[in-house]
Amino acid sequence: MEVMDRDFFYFDANASEPARPAALDAMARAAAITGNPSSVHRAGRQARAILESARERLAALFGARADNCVLTSGGTEANLLAIAGLGGGRRILASAVEHDAVRAAVPAGADLIPVDGQGVARLEVLEQWLVEADGPPPLVCLMLANNEVGTIQPVAEAVRICHAHGALLHVDAVQAAGRIPIDLGALGCRQQAVSGHKFGGVKGAGALLLAGEATRALPPMMAGGGQEHGRRGGTPALPAIAAMAEAAGDAVAALAGGGDGRADPTTLARWRDAIDAAARAAGAVVCGGDAPRLPNTTSLALPGRAAQIQLIALDLAGFGVSAGSACSSGKVARSHVLQAMGHGSLAGEAIRVSLPWTVREDDVTRFIAAWRAMAARLPARARSERTEVHV
Repeated sequence: MEVMDRDFFYFDANASEPARPAALDAMARAAAITGNPSSVHRAGRQARAILESARERLAALFGARADNCVLTSGGTEANLLAIAGLGGGRRILASAVEHDAVRAAVPAGADLIPVDGQGVARLEVLEQWLVEADGPPPLVCLMLANNEVGTIQPVAEAVRICHAHGALLHVDAVQAAGRIPIDLGALGCRQQAVSGHKFGGVKGAGALLLAGEATRALPPMMAGGGQEHGRRGGTPALPAIAAMAEAAGDAVAALAGGGDGRADPTTLARWRDAIDAAARAAGAVVCGGDAPRLPNTTSLALPGRAAQIQLIALDLAGFGVSAGSACSSGKVARSHVLQAMGHGSLAGEAIRVSLPWTVREDDVTRFIAAWRAMAARLPARARSERTEVHV
């Protein structure tokens, strides 16, 4: 695998995918351009051409219009821009398994839509809340795919419910983009966030894709020089944006077995299922394993073994995995996602395995052997203590 070396295997793609070669090439070309895209001289026009080409390509790949593609620093900013800009004065409803970027953006006391034991939002509760709502139509936040367990949410049905009651729907598509087909227009949602490094770009670029009445109703969080049609000020990170568009093209092509991806979604899902089968045979719980999931993602809970101990053991064996979101500043704690799913103490005993686009079948075989050895070696512990440590 072209990540680090052959003594270390990176299985934490949901934190950040390995950069795609075409994305790195695009980044280098854009970085060689001195001009600012807002300048009117030749160098500025060269930079502007790269920026607008990247915007057009990214929008087209995800079913949006170029003038409705707001370029940001990443998924966190895109989510915050949507929620702060469109949620003002509205009741906000968010699923209980949203990413921390969304959880931090919604106001304290926002209503959390419960999920079932597989992590799927209970849309009958959402619909009841919308029936009972008064005042301005609410803003609903529902991620397309969960970052920890990979559960794919029934967004199309949520769109139907929201439209029936006049509610706005914001979709965090950060983990889904490049891993399953996405079309903003087909989904029918009003806005969705994506992040370049999650599908093989480089860190520092994301986008908020808008549709319908949300197009011009978005006040900026950061005022500045009027960039992004006044919706996001500041000089754009041109190299990261160019890389994001190139990576998106390769990732979307790989969904159909093209591009520079090594495995299509069907193959990734088969390898993931092999990991699941081995883990279940050794007594692990596959969290969300009975729901539709991202093809590269599984969450394995090993009863009585703290997540951070599993992480250390696997790291020593040469495998990089995680215990959930990578956006918690090095903190390994009980997963709010697994708690919302009703897993109780297992919320501190689960690891996330997310296969990168560079993975090979023999890498998966090695991981299964390493996981089995770890599970057999680690003694089960009492569950009375709180599972939290800083690493």
